[in-house]
Amino acid sequence: MALLDSDRSILVVIDFQGKLVQMVHRPERTLAAAHRLLRLADLFSVPVVLTEQYPKGLGPTEPGLRAAFDGLATPTFFLEKTAFGCCGDSGFEALLRKARPGLAPERRQIVVAGIEAHVCVLQTVLELLAAGPEVHVCWDAVSGRGEEYRRHALDRMAAAGATLTNHESVAFEWARHKDHPAFKAVSALFKAGQPA
Repeated sequence: MALLDSDRSILVVIDFQGKLVQMVHRPERTLAAAHRLLRLADLFSVPVVLTEQYPKGLGPTEPGLRAAFDGLATPTFFLEKTAFGCCGDSGFEALLRKARPGLAPERRQIVVAGIEAHVCVLQTVLELLAAGPEVHVCWDAVSGRGEEYRRHALDRMAAAGATLTNHESVAFEWARHKDHPAFKAVSALFKAGQPA
């Protein structure tokens, strides 16, 4: 797969909801990485799609993450779904088209964060890969109820063709050069400390 290009990328943040957030492996680190991805998407003008799986039953997005999403200047899109994989909802493809109008599906680079690794994230990633775009899964912003669920789901996604990455690699690929106008802000973000 190619290096990430901010002009082709879409960040998809999957189902960081309710009590599930605190039940996953390393919840604080996972949330911190997701927060950073939102900030990075804003710095590089990368559109963001946020999803919720059946919020009536699972609750809304974790309040701090939702507030960060709502405060973004980059284009944002929200999807409430009942299918586990995002592509199983008829509205998801329409949001991807709105996020990158005129970009052919196979030219898209989808950056993924979310929970749970072995259910909604896994199904979304496999469905996206089948549809043709590059998929870059941020392992530090993906979790599930137990490290084994997370690890084996990441292994399966990688075996299917997804690129495993992390939020820092995403930022440096979007920037490509220390002279990028956003790089000073990126550097300051990283100097503020690693996610716990």
